[in-house]
Amino acid sequence: MASTEMEIDPPQDDATNGTATTETRTSTGAVAVRSIEGWIILVTNVHEEASEEDLQELFGDYGEIKNLHMNLDRRTGYVKGYVLVEYPTQREAKAAIEGANQTKLLDQTISVDFAFVRPPPKKGDGQGGRGGGKGGGGARGGARARSRSPDEDGMKDE
Repeated sequence: MASTEMEIDPPQDDATNGTATTETRTSTGAVAVRSIEGWIILVTNVHEEASEEDLQELFGDYGEIKNLHMNLDRRTGYVKGYVLVEYPTQREAKAAIEGANQTKLLDQTISVDFAFVRPPPKKGDGQGGRGGGKGGGGARGGARARSRSPDEDGMKDE
């Protein structure tokens, strides 16, 4: 039976202040986050005639590929232009991004980056990323109205 324990990436040393951090950044500066299963990278500008073997060969050099997902066009059967590659560890995913980004695959230059990122915090309101908005009035302090549950006989109170 397969192990149900999750692999955890060790913290990386941050060269700027000597503290440990696990915040890996994408090419645009967003914080990369792990999916439930592993670290997923997004490969774009993939040639329509690329095969799964081509991608396994290219990305297998950077570590164990847990999953490789190629969306195909229903009408033509060709690759839609992007591929998702999943690695079990952050180190393997980062190596694939650094090694394969802006390289040629079937005469097209591919772009590689993390697929999932944490949204940046909102600026200016000082309330952080979630909730905190000032809603309308009402008896419950701006909460949305909820329907009432029916009585035991199936009829609502009037």
